[in-house]
Amino acid sequence: MTSPLQQKLKVTGPVVITANRLGDGAVVYRSADGSWTKDLAAAAVVTTTPAAIDLLTAALADKLKAVDAYVAPVELTSQRVLPGNLRERIRFNGPTIALPGEH
Repeated sequence: MTSPLQQKLKVTGPVVITANRLGDGAVVYRSADGSWTKDLAAAAVVTTTPAAIDLLTAALADKLKAVDAYVAPVELTSQRVLPGNLRERIRFNGPTIALPGEH
């Protein structure tokens, strides 16, 4: 029998696991050593469904540090790892409007 994650998840390119840090809501990424980092370049990048399921399963169990973990697409360039879609670019770069008190 397969788990719901195995039935739904289809990795077709490079992906990372992302979530929000429980203490402050910061966007974080799962690293290869199992810790959470704010640095996308330090995130574990995987390209297969089984590897993504393994990382996501471990991330979902770590709910005292980060919440709402999910698989996010990334683009790999020769110099860096970049968010792979509009949603992730917004999360990576921060709000698209000025926050109160900012000009």
